[in-house]
Amino acid sequence: MEKLLSASLMCADLMNLQNGVNELKNAGIDYLHIDIMDGSFVPNITLGFDLINAIKSVTDMPLDIHMMVNEPSKFFDMMNLDENDIICVHYESDIHIHRVLSQIHAKGCKAGLALNPQTPLESMKYLTEYIDMALIMTVSPGFAGQKMFAGAERKVADARKFLDDSGFSHIPIEVDGNISIENGRKLSICGADIFVLGTSSLFIKDKDMTQSAKEVRSALNVQ
Repeated sequence: MEKLLSASLMCADLMNLQNGVNELKNAGIDYLHIDIMDGSFVPNITLGFDLINAIKSVTDMPLDIHMMVNEPSKFFDMMNLDENDIICVHYESDIHIHRVLSQIHAKGCKAGLALNPQTPLESMKYLTEYIDMALIMTVSPGFAGQKMFAGAERKVADARKFLDDSGFSHIPIEVDGNISIENGRKLSICGADIFVLGTSSLFIKDKDMTQSAKEVRSALNVQ
């Protein structure tokens, strides 16, 4: 499966975001990763829905919306999205998570299921028919600057085996959290397909974005 890059807009220059989005597109980035936090599911509050719609109005790049919120379906109608965009929700965010995933599809978007470091892979067992992507969190959600948790490589490898053995090898695995070039390479070997990039690898001060993206992609595609 092709390795794809998803740039975390939380790490971009928000005062010059339109220029930043254009720079990311020119650098060959595949997705714009947008973190939504509600101050409840995770302690922080970040980017909002008006910003998502503004971004959508100025670019044709697909959006990768990571919703770290309780009861995420309450917010779906606030976003102007299409079939190229992904809405990813956490397993613990709603007690009827299969219904939430169905609502994402009803909106016309792709559905992703996010698993925290401590969330067992068995949580996906009866949900694979509802998802288009599995997001394996390699840090606890809600905070920047964390180190990748010790079991991340094993969990990604186990997730890839679980999906392949279950007949869902077409479902890509996204990884998010401290995705440096070194960590990205390790996780790529373990079976990760989509990599959320922030200050560990892409948004590096005084470094050309295109060059950073090229270096990351080169590392990920090493077998």
